[in-house]
Amino acid sequence: MFEFLPEVGLRLPDRAGTLRFGMDERTAQWAVATVADVRDGWVCGAHWAFSARYRGLTLDVYGDTTDRRVGHQDTPGLAGIGLTRDPFTLTGPSACPVVLDGIDLFGHPAAEVSDALCDEWPPALRFSGDGPYLTAVSVHAEPAPTET
Repeated sequence: MFEFLPEVGLRLPDRAGTLRFGMDERTAQWAVATVADVRDGWVCGAHWAFSARYRGLTLDVYGDTTDRRVGHQDTPGLAGIGLTRDPFTLTGPSACPVVLDGIDLFGHPAAEVSDALCDEWPPALRFSGDGPYLTAVSVHAEPAPTET
């Protein structure tokens, strides 16, 4: 089971640890590599990114992002985490639970998930899906405060 921990990160399955916002790339890759094969990735504005597949889900992780306008580092360390369902598994519950506040986000129809969460989730959390089930969930670290 994956468990989203807003403002913290993502707890990985099989006691592999927790991806915490701000952690470095090597530590994040090590934790993910204990449950899945890690592949290099690319995200615009991020200095590093990788992905991994686990039981019909794709995990995307990136970090050390820069501000779009100024080019200065915006969020040091791990900055974003996303889980996306395999397109062939969108007609029913996911094989691996993806949980937020005890609710399996990919285990129930999107309308039921929305009702259960009462539309009160952190602004850094994003949901997507245009069918009966959610297709992707992501969470992002709050940008580092800018010095003035």
